[in-house]
Amino acid sequence: MVKLTKIYTRTGDKGTTGLVDGSRVAKSEPRMDAIGTVDEVNSLIGVALQHIEDGEARAMLGRIQNELFDLGADLATPGEDFTPSEMVLRITAAQVKRLEAEIDAMNAGLAPLRSFILPGGSAGAAHIHVARATARRAERAMVAAGGAVPLNPQALAYVNRLSDHLFVLARHLNAGADPLWTPGATR
Repeated sequence: MVKLTKIYTRTGDKGTTGLVDGSRVAKSEPRMDAIGTVDEVNSLIGVALQHIEDGEARAMLGRIQNELFDLGADLATPGEDFTPSEMVLRITAAQVKRLEAEIDAMNAGLAPLRSFILPGGSAGAAHIHVARATARRAERAMVAAGGAVPLNPQALAYVNRLSDHLFVLARHLNAGADPLWTPGATR
């Protein structure tokens, strides 16, 4: 368990931050952009939870929030060995498969899409759409970081599946009342 007794350390005052192995990197590195964007997704889910009463949705989002911390730790762990252990957090194929199972279960109760949907609907769904769009940005940041340093392929799969999960969850929360795109409606 993590125990923090002091919040500020001053070690980042010169624009660097520490990775899990103790090495230091510039805060401007693509890896740090990815980690920061994953943190944004987690924070946006926290805001969305303030507008969601559905117990199953809350449970799924609680698991996802914990996994987003695992994902941040995975991204902050240098190396090419992506095997999880007691001391090394790595996103696993089982976590990706669980997201897929949850997507399939939620999607089974929804009508097929016949149009693109507009982000919105209920307050909870609207906030989930913001988290979804930010998850897509996190994925782009992770792909960029992966061009410079090795990244866990399961971490990339997880964030890709996460944005799909959040999309279907927003539809689920809107209970069939998604705002639909009307192409050319304002011409």
